[in-house]
Amino acid sequence: MAQRVKKAVQCLLAYLKSRTAGDLLLLNECQRVSLLFTLWRIPKKEKTIRVPLPHGIRTEVSEVCLFTRDEPKMTTDQTERFYKKLLTERGVKGVTEVIPFKVLKTEYKSFESKRRLLGNFDLFLSDARVRRLLPSHLGKHFYQSKKAPLSVDLLSKQLAKSLEKIIQGSTLCISKKGSCCMAHVGHSGMPADHIVENIIATVNSVAENLPQKGMSIKIIHLKSQSSAALPVYTSDLSHVSLLKEAEENTISSGAPSGKKRKKGSPAKTTDISAVPVSGEQSEEPEEPKVSGTQKVLKRKTPVKGKATSANVKLARSAKKCPKTPVQKPRRKVPKSC
Repeated sequence: MAQRVKKAVQCLLAYLKSRTAGDLLLLNECQRVSLLFTLWRIPKKEKTIRVPLPHGIRTEVSEVCLFTRDEPKMTTDQTERFYKKLLTERGVKGVTEVIPFKVLKTEYKSFESKRRLLGNFDLFLSDARVRRLLPSHLGKHFYQSKKAPLSVDLLSKQLAKSLEKIIQGSTLCISKKGSCCMAHVGHSGMPADHIVENIIATVNSVAENLPQKGMSIKIIHLKSQSSAALPVYTSDLSHVSLLKEAEENTISSGAPSGKKRKKGSPAKTTDISAVPVSGEQSEEPEEPKVSGTQKVLKRKTPVKGKATSANVKLARSAKKCPKTPVQKPRRKVPKSC
C-alpha cells in the first residue's frame, strides 16, 4: 500500500505544480491534500476522531482562533490579554486570536457576523470549561462545515505540547447522514515523503477507532481542492460477509432472552406442586373461578325482600317532604282591537 500511496502523492503534486491558471497559484497559496474515506455502511452514531500526525499540516498563513471563558473581576480586554500572556509564557505558537465568551455573545449575534467569523479562521479551539455553551451561540454552519471547535484544557501543565498536537494534527468527522468522510493530511507545499507518512498514520488511527476496525473501510481516495480523486486503497468483497457476521454476533450477544422485565417488578416463577403429573388426576374438583368484582357484588348486594335500615330512612323522608304544586299554564288574553 505504501508504494501505491507514494505514486498517488507524486502524481497529485505534479498535477498541482503543472497548473498555470488559477487564483491560488497566482497568490502563491498552497492547496489542501485530503483523504476521502468511503465506508461500507452508514454509521449509526456521529463521531469525531482526532488524528495525531508526524508532520504538521498548517501553513504559516493558517489562522487559529481560541474561545476562552470570562475570568471573574476582569473586563473582556483584560481577559483577552490574560490568556494571550498565558499562551506566550507556556510557549504556545499558532494561536492568532483569543475571543472571550462574552465577546462572542455580544459582538457575534447576527448571521453575517457569524459567517464572517467562520470564514476568517481555519481552525477553532475552545476552553473545555465553556465548550458545552458554544453550539447555541455559533450556529449550525460551524458544524455543517466541519469547523466545530476542538476542546482544550487550558489548565494543563503540558499546554504547549497538547495545543501543538491539536493544531498540527487532523480530525475526521464521521456523520450518520452518509458513508463518506474526509481528513486533512497535508498541503501542496509539503515534501512528498511527509505527506505519505501522514497518510499512513491517518489510515492506521482511523482504522483503530472505527467499530469493525479496517473492515468498515470500502475505498480510500487522495484528492486536493481542485483535482480528481485518486484511489489509494480498495477493500475486498469478503469484508462485506465478515461485517455481516460481526454485526450478527454483536446482536446475538447483546440481545436479552425473552421480553425485558420492568425494573422493580418481581420475576415470574412457576409452582411445581401446582402442575399436574401425567397419569394422575386431582382428588378435589376444581372450583369455578370468580372474579374480584363478582365477589364484591355478592357481598354488597342486599337480598330481595329484606328492607335495610337505609332504605327505610329514605322512604320515611320521602313521605314527609311536601309535594311540589303543579304549575298550570297561563291563559292567553286576547289583544284588544
